[in-house]
Amino acid sequence: MCIENHTTLILLVRGDPITHVLLGYKKRGFGVGKYTGIGGKIEYGETVRAAAVREMREETGVVMSVQDLVDAGHVTFYFPARPQWNLTTRIFIGRRWQGEPTETEEIRPVWFAIDHLPFDTMWDDATYWYPYVLEHKRVRATFAFSTDCKTVATSEIEMW
Repeated sequence: MCIENHTTLILLVRGDPITHVLLGYKKRGFGVGKYTGIGGKIEYGETVRAAAVREMREETGVVMSVQDLVDAGHVTFYFPARPQWNLTTRIFIGRRWQGEPTETEEIRPVWFAIDHLPFDTMWDDATYWYPYVLEHKRVRATFAFSTDCKTVATSEIEMW
């Protein structure tokens, strides 16, 4: 059983300052055909951090500790044309892990240089907040999508 409408997202990064980020190409499920950070739903009785670590392991084979997650904020998404898609996502940065990301049934992991992110094949909101998070800024953001469920209609972003 999952906690509805609450998800996690981890951005594994390399470099200090950050030079590369791991994104996953979604092969099935919500967001199929798009690149995104690695994450998913929080199961009943699970902490947000435990869910993030579990999802990373299930989707890429990478093993992490909850202590190695750096809180990068949260983003709330509204889809007025599809309210069942509304969700709030906790964002984490991961700098330490064990193993190499490998492809699974759901995700094909790909490393991208942060100055060459595939924004044209990501959710439209990514252009608004990914750059801040990759500059070590914590974000609190809200996005409402247009009726096409593809483009951002309104956005609110603050650093904290």
